[in-house]
Amino acid sequence: MKKVYRSLVAGLLAAGVSMGSQAAKNLVYCSEGSPEGFDPALYTAGTTFDASGRAVYNRLVEFDRGTTDVIPGLAESWDISEDGLEYTFHLRKGVKFHKTRFFSPTRELTADDVIFSFERQLQKDHPWHQYTAGGSWEYFQSMSMPDLISEIVRVDDYTVKFVLKTPQAPMLANLAMDFASIVSKEYADQLERQNKKEILNQMPVGTGPFKFVIYQKDAVIRYQAHEGYWAGKQPLDNLIFAITTDASVRLQKLKAGECHVASYPNPADLDIIRKDGKLNLMEQEGLNVGYMAYNTQMAPFDKPEVRLALNMAINKQAILDAVFQGAGSAAKNPIPPTMWSYSQETQPDEYNPEKAKAMLEAAGVKDLSMNIWAMPVQRPYNPNARRMAEIIQSDFAKIGVKVNIVSYEWGEYLSRSKEVDRDGALLMGWTGDNGDPDNFLAVLLGCDGVGGSNRAQWCNEEFDQLIQKAKTLSDKSERAELYKQAQAVFKREAPWATIAHSVVFMPMSTRVQNYRMDPLGSHRFDGVDIQ
Repeated sequence: MKKVYRSLVAGLLAAGVSMGSQAAKNLVYCSEGSPEGFDPALYTAGTTFDASGRAVYNRLVEFDRGTTDVIPGLAESWDISEDGLEYTFHLRKGVKFHKTRFFSPTRELTADDVIFSFERQLQKDHPWHQYTAGGSWEYFQSMSMPDLISEIVRVDDYTVKFVLKTPQAPMLANLAMDFASIVSKEYADQLERQNKKEILNQMPVGTGPFKFVIYQKDAVIRYQAHEGYWAGKQPLDNLIFAITTDASVRLQKLKAGECHVASYPNPADLDIIRKDGKLNLMEQEGLNVGYMAYNTQMAPFDKPEVRLALNMAINKQAILDAVFQGAGSAAKNPIPPTMWSYSQETQPDEYNPEKAKAMLEAAGVKDLSMNIWAMPVQRPYNPNARRMAEIIQSDFAKIGVKVNIVSYEWGEYLSRSKEVDRDGALLMGWTGDNGDPDNFLAVLLGCDGVGGSNRAQWCNEEFDQLIQKAKTLSDKSERAELYKQAQAVFKREAPWATIAHSVVFMPMSTRVQNYRMDPLGSHRFDGVDIQ
């Protein structure tokens, strides 16, 4: 333990932070994993968003802290045409980009930065469309943005207009998400001249509450408060992410005062945290779902009857008892029950190993061996993926299916799991990013997400038509009816085994003030103070 802390402190001192300084307010957040990069438009993982989009960047519109309410961000106001096809954003004047050791801006935010941030994702021939090895605009693509946006118009220095091909009910909420973060075109131009484009994903420059200082891979990220932040300097002077993959170690550090906020505690440790007078434990129902995605393009998982049989063999109650320990509920739909349009009509998966075995035999499946991928990090929708995989491994053994459990480092896991020829099934999950059903159903299960965020590689025409039509409607009840129909198709076809929805817990020192839990699962430190 002491060795771990000495290594952390050494890293912080190397970055110029004095942990003993009384003048500066430093907050250390023990995060659960390393970011995949620092350009949030390239990714979909919350761990990456916490380290990039939420700390470093802003968007045209933002989610108000602790809510799913959309409020002005870099755009101080906007107009929507009567036909819903034109969104005109009026930018704030005087918004400053970060001045860092590697970049000194010469101008404030303008429409050029907004257009650059989106056109690099939209236009395949854009010089920044493929600027980093293996990078893809996963969210932009899976949300069908290339098919939605007709053009982005620069009206003047401080006005930008998005012209859509069809109306889009969740458009404003979508633009508040991390993939829509605004980057500096001036910084990108500098990197392009230096032939160092990849640096944009390693050393970010934004307009957000904190500016990036240094990253020691898999160890620590250091940020400083942005002195010129348009919404005012933050109460914190320095924000440090201490990357700590083990939940037990995170708790030890929290109790020892080595970090002030820690992510995703073990369910077994909740009572210990509650009884500690120096700690505060916040909690709320999570807008999430944990699931196991079959690769529906690989035999025998290309057959719905095989997937349904395997689902029938999973003892969800055993998983809830061993993995969630009272902090979860069994999932039957791909969206959480706290979300509007959740279907009460669908039936839970039956647990019947004997029937499951007979269904496999009827489908001609014998002596099946498969891989189950288990995430290496704790997530709110799955606090212990390895243990969950072991329970499913035991369940499948009872119906004659042999399971091999595999895992990778988190970034590699996310990258490999997108591959269309991936083997077997993998444990994954999702916390909503904008409070709209489309963010689950289209992003995770739509045809545009195949090869990306759709880890089941499932493209069902009936399902896709329902969700694509739903997002064009303005009437919420009409949208809800289509989403309920889509859930019925999902249940019939079973591209996933839906496992659980969880309660999310957030332990922190009682010294931390004004932290708000985010219903969208992010860890935000704007507005946070420390005694």
